[in-house]
Formats: sequence, C-alpha cells, structure tokens
Amino acid sequence: MKKNILSIILFLIFTTQALSHIEHYEKLNLLEYELFRNNKLIGYHNYKFEKKGNNLKVKSVIEFNITKLGVKLYQYNANSTEEHLENQLIKFSSKTNQNKKIKNTEITFDKIKQKLIITGSENQLSSPKEHLVGTWWNHDIVKANAQISAISGRIIEQKVTFLGKKEIILYGKNYVALHFNFSSSDENLPDKKRLNTDVWYDEKTKMWLKAAFDKSGYWEYRLKNYN
Repeated sequence: MKKNILSIILFLIFTTQALSHIEHYEKLNLLEYELFRNNKLIGYHNYKFEKKGNNLKVKSVIEFNITKLGVKLYQYNANSTEEHLENQLIKFSSKTNQNKKIKNTEITFDKIKQKLIITGSENQLSSPKEHLVGTWWNHDIVKANAQISAISGRIIEQKVTFLGKKEIILYGKNYVALHFNFSSSDENLPDKKRLNTDVWYDEKTKMWLKAAFDKSGYWEYRLKNYN
C-alpha cells in the first residue's frame, strides 16, 4: 500500500522541462482543486500566485487522507514554493510529510554554470536550466521530455501525447479542454515509478482543469475554483 501511495505522489505534485510563460498567468491569483480517489473526496490541492514585475512566485499546499472503515490508513501533506524570474525557474523548495516521514527538495539556479542545482531526498545533481519543476499548473509541461520530482529531485524522462480537444464540465462550468497523456519514456521502470496520467488544459487560457490516473484506485484532480 505504502509503495503504491509513494508512486501516486509523483503524479499528484510535480514534473518537467521547458520555459515558463508567465504571461499565461498574469491574471491568475488562485487555483483550488479537489482530489478524489474512487470518486470519493479525500483532500485538496491549492495554488496561490504572487506577481511582481517579471517575477512569479507560486505557493502550493496539498493534503489528503485515505481511510477505511473509519481508520486512517495514510496521511499526506506538502507545501512548496517555486519562483520564476523573466521566464527562468530560479528557486524551488518543498517539504513533504508522508505518514510522518519528512522529505525536502531544494532547487536553485546557478547563474555562473547556467544550470539548476537540485538537492533532493535521493541525491544531489544538476540539470539544464530549461527544466522546470513538474507542477501541473504550468501548461509548458506538455513540451517537456523530462520532469523533476519535487519530492525526491529525481529527473524522469517522459512522453507526452495529445489526445484531442474535448468539452468537459466541472462544478457546473463548461470548458473546451486540450487532452494530453503523460507517460514514462523508460518502459523498464517499475510500476511504482512509472508515469501514466491524463491531463486537461483550457484551450484559451491554458489553465489546468483536471488530471486523472489509475493507481491503487482511480484518482482525479478537479478544478473547483479560480480567480
């Protein structure tokens, strides 16, 4: 159960490579999602956007609990902050609590080396400056051939497939959505580390609307509110 949940977290939080286009989010202040497992509400994930000139700071909070017959089987919460300056990721930090097991990840931009320095729970490494933390809110994730896990700092190669344009309804609101599938490029990865999730973005605003995947149950992110 715990191993499967750990792999689920990789889908729930962060991944990617490519430049972030801040102009897409100039008018965005808040994104609020509800998280479902087997169509049962288990938690939330919220983003707050702070903009000052060419600087964009995004603060994220996620929390969910899995219970069975009133018994709490799994608790998860995480806080993160990422910062972009003139379309360049310059800083990221996260603190994750998985059943009282704490993990931290830090990313900083080295101006001299022109690389991102990643210190994660598994290792310390560097990556091209074009890489981003894999936050679903950033539509540029669809251009990526790799992702950075915000939990471990691990870089994961990915394949993105466009599945077409579809109309979806969330909390009484209609959207024309662009549907993508994200999967791991490395087919030899064990199931617990393999990426396979569908993501929908609003066609006009590129706002993240929904995500879904099947892993120890059927999980969905649903956009409930934004401003």
